[in-house]
Amino acid sequence: MSTFTEITSSKSSILNKLAATPIVLTIAGSDSGGGAGIQADIKAISATGGYACSVLTALTAQNTQGVTGIYPISGEFVEQQLDAVFSDLNVIAVKIGMLSDSDIIHSVAKKIKQYAPQFLVVDPVMVATSGDLLLQASAIDSLKSELLPLADVITPNLPEAAALINAKVPKNEVEMTAMINQLRQLGAKSVLLKGGHLEEDTNSTDLFILSDTVERLSTARIETRNTHGTGCTLSSAIASYLAQGHELQTAVKLGKQYITQAITHADDLNIGQGHGPVNHFFALNVKELGDE
Repeated sequence: MSTFTEITSSKSSILNKLAATPIVLTIAGSDSGGGAGIQADIKAISATGGYACSVLTALTAQNTQGVTGIYPISGEFVEQQLDAVFSDLNVIAVKIGMLSDSDIIHSVAKKIKQYAPQFLVVDPVMVATSGDLLLQASAIDSLKSELLPLADVITPNLPEAAALINAKVPKNEVEMTAMINQLRQLGAKSVLLKGGHLEEDTNSTDLFILSDTVERLSTARIETRNTHGTGCTLSSAIASYLAQGHELQTAVKLGKQYITQAITHADDLNIGQGHGPVNHFFALNVKELGDE
């Protein structure tokens, strides 16, 4: 029979868990222009109600017009950062973005296995909005074998999905659908296949792929050139909602709503001369989006 002390301790533990700050760790590269990468991740996590901490994998010389330089962080120092964060903070969800090379992928995968966070979102960042390569081609196999099978959800756009399964980039939704089985074989629990690159479609349609179901998430396409950081922002928002206790399907839908509004209000900003960023702070309390 449980003692009063044991019952009280158990209740206290449950209440503390429920009241825990939703801490989200972003593991990604820095965008000196502030529109994508770690900077976008921190903004999205903060705007959606999470607490953001970060581990840098690379520095980029970057702005709204392109990437002019990449300086990778050593795998050893990436591991030091991860140890520092996980040894002190109660990280609930992790979002992984730009990893640059196989050495960093191996280091991150090793620490994710060691610390086993509750949720893992992987955005397989390979190419910037400007078209600049952000992941060495030789590292794609390492990403597929070491990290993707650990993920609760991966969030590739169409060129990234094509690179992951060695296929042609889809030109329509029918060709997107034809990728489903191969994407499932990558080993993640789910895949959010983003259809934003089908620019001739009037809607922006994503396919949320689970082991035995596919859900179509579609919103009206927003005419704007200011889409820098959309992938980083969406994946970070999903991780933030997971950390706050939402089920995976709900977190993905809330993330889709959030990025849609961030793009809708992107032209409210006037940043740079190229592809400007989305508007992360378009509202004071974006958590209310799901209550509409």
